[in-house]
Amino acid sequence: MVLTKNPKIIVVVLTVVALSLGVSTMAAISVNQSVSSSGTITTSPNIGVYSDSGCTTNITSINWGSVAAGGSVTRTVYVKNTGTGSMTLSLSTSSWSPSGAGSYITVSWNQAGTTLTAGESVAATLTLSVSSSITGISSFSNSITITGTG
Repeated sequence: MVLTKNPKIIVVVLTVVALSLGVSTMAAISVNQSVSSSGTITTSPNIGVYSDSGCTTNITSINWGSVAAGGSVTRTVYVKNTGTGSMTLSLSTSSWSPSGAGSYITVSWNQAGTTLTAGESVAATLTLSVSSSITGISSFSNSITITGTG
């Protein structure tokens, strides 16, 4: 009789432990903060950044929306070489406000090192990532610079 009761007790204890862990995890997830943001886009000469694949609507800023701590968001832009020679693309960020935001937030893209010939354009996916350890920052702004060298 003792052997048949012990497995039931073990199942009950494991169920209580599983429920407790589930509640703890949900509580940890709910304390994430969201970060509102915007970024200004600047370019080097002979580089255009557009919102459409036809490269007709020039853009100078990105609204990233609200991003949870530990999360990321992507935006697609179109980069065009408006010059007469080939250019290799790079991206950098600066002018973070507040100044400490750049320690917790990064902007990256999938076109680093891409070479565009004269008149050529490419879709670029920009990714904004927010560290899960971000604290004290509820909104930010920065400048994103896309450069073509060559």
